[in-house]
Formats: sequence, C-alpha cells, structure tokens
Amino acid sequence: MSTPGELITNHVFDELQPGLRASLRRVIRMEDIQAFALVSGDVNPAHVDTAYADASRFRGVIAHGMFAGALISSLLGTEFPGPGTIYIGQSLHFHRPVRLGDALDVEVVVMDCDAETHNVRLDCTVKNQHGELVVSGEALVRAPTSKLALPRVSLPELHLFAPQARLLHWLASLQLRQALRCAVVHPCDEESLKGALDAGKHGLIVPVLVGPAGRIRATAAQAGLSLEGLELHDCAHSHAAAEVATAMAAAGDVAMLMKGSLHTDELISAVLAEPRLRTGRRLSHVFRFEVPSYAKPLLVTDAAINIRPSLEDKADIARNAIELAHALGVTQPRVALLAAVETVTPRLSSTLDAAALCKMADRGQIRGALLDGPLAFDNAISSEAAEIKGIQSKVAGQADILLVPDLESGNMLAKQLEYLAGASSCGVVLGAQVPIALTSRADKALSRVASAALAWLMAEKGSQPAAGSEAGR
Repeated sequence: MSTPGELITNHVFDELQPGLRASLRRVIRMEDIQAFALVSGDVNPAHVDTAYADASRFRGVIAHGMFAGALISSLLGTEFPGPGTIYIGQSLHFHRPVRLGDALDVEVVVMDCDAETHNVRLDCTVKNQHGELVVSGEALVRAPTSKLALPRVSLPELHLFAPQARLLHWLASLQLRQALRCAVVHPCDEESLKGALDAGKHGLIVPVLVGPAGRIRATAAQAGLSLEGLELHDCAHSHAAAEVATAMAAAGDVAMLMKGSLHTDELISAVLAEPRLRTGRRLSHVFRFEVPSYAKPLLVTDAAINIRPSLEDKADIARNAIELAHALGVTQPRVALLAAVETVTPRLSSTLDAAALCKMADRGQIRGALLDGPLAFDNAISSEAAEIKGIQSKVAGQADILLVPDLESGNMLAKQLEYLAGASSCGVVLGAQVPIALTSRADKALSRVASAALAWLMAEKGSQPAAGSEAGR
C-alpha cells in the first residue's frame, strides 16, 4: 500500500554509470502466488494446489518462475532507472525454486551504457534469504533523459477470497504430539460425522461416537464413510447422547467434547448439569475467523452462549478468549471491547462495561492482554478509521479479539463476516473442565476439523481456568 503523497523518482541516463546498483526485498506469501496465478492464468498445480505440490518433487508449493522476473521489472520501472524507462529485452535463468516465506533480494547492476542510443545493460540477480541464487540474467533498457518525480499511483486494494487456504495452512502448522480422545455428540448428519472422522485423520482426536447407533451407521453408509475400529456408544436420542458424553468427560474418559447435529443448548445444558465439569469460570464461546481482508486471525466472543452478559460475565468471557489466544501463540493479544460508539456514555451500558473492563485490566483482574474500549467496530479493525477519529490506542486497528456487547450483536457480526466478507470460521466453548468444539449445524467438515483443533490446543495446554465467577451462572 502506498503512502499518501509518496513520489517515485528516476535516474536519467547521464546519472548512470557502470557499477551503480539498486535492490529491493520481497517476502513471498501465498496471496502473492495466488494473485499472480489469477492475473496470468497460470494455474499450474505446483503453484496453487497444496496437496499436489506436497506430493511433487518440490515437496511444497513454489512460486511461478516469472514472479521473480516481475520483481526485476518492478525495480527497473519504479526505482532504477525508474519512470520513463523503456524495456527492450530481458534474459532469465532459473536456478532453484522459490518457496512460501522466502525473502527474495532483487538486485540490478549497471554493466554498460550506450551514449548514442541511451540504452543501458544491467546484470540482474535474485537471491533468497540464504544467499542462494534463484534467478539470474541481463536486462536491456532505454533510460529516461528527463528527470521525473511523480505521485505513486494508489491502486485498488486486492483481496483474494481464499480463507480456507489460510485455515488449511494453520492446520498444517500445528505441531501435533498425540491425538486426544474426544466424545462426538450425536453425529447424525454427514458433515458432523465427516468432520469428526477428518479430525481423526488429521491426528487431532480419537473419535468416540455417542448417539443413536442405527442413525450414525446409516449416515456413514449413505456418505460412504467407514466406522471401522471406532468406539460407538448407543444412545436413544440427542439429550441422552449429551448426558452420556458429558459423564464420560467428567470421568476423564475423554479429554474434549465435539458437537454433532444437535442444538447447542442441549449440549451446554448437559455440561452445566454435570458439577464435575464446572470450574470457577463462566462458559463462553470463541470464534476464530480467517477474514480475507484482515491480515491475521480474528477471535470473536461471545456470539453463541451468553445472551446478555453482565460485567462479571464479560470479564470471564475476556479471560477465556485471552487464554485461547495464548494457546494460538499470541503472547499479548489486543482485545477490542466493542460498542456502537467509542465514547463512554451512561446511555449505552456497553460503553460503561468496556470502560470498567479496561480498569479491571489495569488493576490486574484481567491479565495477559491489552484491553481498550469502548471501540466501534471500524476503529477496532481499521487503523485509518481510528486515526481519522483521533483515537490513540495500542488496540485500535490491530485487534486480535473482538468482545461483543451481547449475543445478538455477536451472532450478527459472525454471520456477516462469514457470508458477506467470505471468512472461514471455527469455534470452541471454554470455561469448563474440558473444551468443547462447537460449530453451527450448517458448518462444513473443514470448519469442524478446525474447531477440533482449537479444542485440541486447549486440552493439550491442560491449564484450568482461574476462579472468576460460577460457570453457567
């Protein structure tokens, strides 16, 4: 993204001489590869198909060879010689593949200059972060003769709607030590059953199926899924399945629970009715979103369980989300306490709660994160919006966690992110002795696998929440 008022200047022919050089650095992201494939039409599976690329001789996705050539062109056209340069010829030799995360150093060096034609020949090299030669070649350009200083054109922002790719990349990055036994409650439709089985294939869980055996077997047969070797506890209906599963969790027979095709309140009611699963914490749900237009994962809480949470409830909701962020590797998450406005006013109780939560964090009642609020949604996720409104905050525009005022606003926000912003999601319930992978009944298998991954992280972490308020009060 260009800076407002930024100029690009050039080097005219008379300023060039052999030995002068210029360089740039670019870190390769999956979004770069996908954008290049989209514009060029080159959808070679070595570049865009993770499964194919992993099985190829490259053992992973590689960037297009001409992407490095485009970086050379960028350096020549915008910096050295810069605006007014005319490309005449380019030779390229490809020495080794470019992989995701590689930091490419592009350098051009003037070899000779022709005073009659104003042609300049340049040596071009591209090296990776290890200093290994990736691409080499020569460029022949006609250098500008007039000095130019032009505003850098602000192009439309490009958003690639591939959140599932980001979700898959995150799943692949998990360092799994062992699969954990997980009671899958009432998996009586294809997506919930497939999600549980896929989570097992990923090495996240050992699925323990709890529900009507006949319906589960019929669902598996219709979907072409194998239940061979799986433990299956036969229960007459969804309520009974929830009771049996929570009893198993309370007895330590399973390390986590996973919602199948039953209503959320059926499962949560069974958890609350089992005193051995209670902690000193309020139960709350946390969504993890991959939003195409946001640079990092975004946690949203609570959009599924607490309808009108009190201040004390919100403190527990924050604590639960902060612990999940820590498990995800965010050492000091930024928590934006959402409201309709960013000023404290007694007419909106959400702003008073936000201000009180910030003071609780100041006094050490909520630890391990930076809290700020009240913040309107735009200020929480957009630094530009916060700057325009004069908001000085270490959270605004950089939020890792969005804590919503109530379930209605959170549920609408979550569905808007998914259905309008193209986000992919997963979710987990925290605050009990075991985590609960919990998604919407409409969610696909991948979302259920990712939800199992969230629960696995918390179960593997194994820490019990500190006392705050009675769970499920």
